[in-house]
Amino acid sequence: MSPAAATIPARLTGPPRPAVPSLEAVCEGCDPLSRGYEQLKSELDRLRTEKRREIAERIAAAREFGEIAENAEYDDAKNEQMMLEYRIAQLEERLGNARVINTKDVDTSVVSVGSVVRLRDVDAKATVEYFIVGSAEANPIENKLSTESPVGKAIMGRKKGETVEVITPRGSKVKFKIMEIKAA
Repeated sequence: MSPAAATIPARLTGPPRPAVPSLEAVCEGCDPLSRGYEQLKSELDRLRTEKRREIAERIAAAREFGEIAENAEYDDAKNEQMMLEYRIAQLEERLGNARVINTKDVDTSVVSVGSVVRLRDVDAKATVEYFIVGSAEANPIENKLSTESPVGKAIMGRKKGETVEVITPRGSKVKFKIMEIKAA
């Protein structure tokens, strides 16, 4: 062993990393997004331009009503401006931490972000299909299931044919069998 190699800590000379790291390895601390990235970017652009302009006009108009200290319109417009800037900061942070998942590259051998999963409730004998997304895109009404939800956590990394048991927020147990995994 060369003298230079002897100074490298053992933890850095372990087995080589896989060529394609897992989402968890690449995305620690980030928010996986699939289709929602463009929607969030569009919302951010709209808020930065149109909405800021609208609120600035409201503030200017409210100043014309007289004394600012007792002006409800002015206070309302300033509060709206504060909420707008908070939402803009949220979107900037979310987009800055986003890892865009290309649904064409989704591995359909296991459940992952960007896959569509058909689950069968073993007891109720009902079937439901979910699009697996990051927390930013989650929308139960549209069957967009977050990886952070109880069901999402239980099925992530599982294969077709496996059965998982999920404890719902109300405390009941539900068994789901993974019937199909496909790319969105």
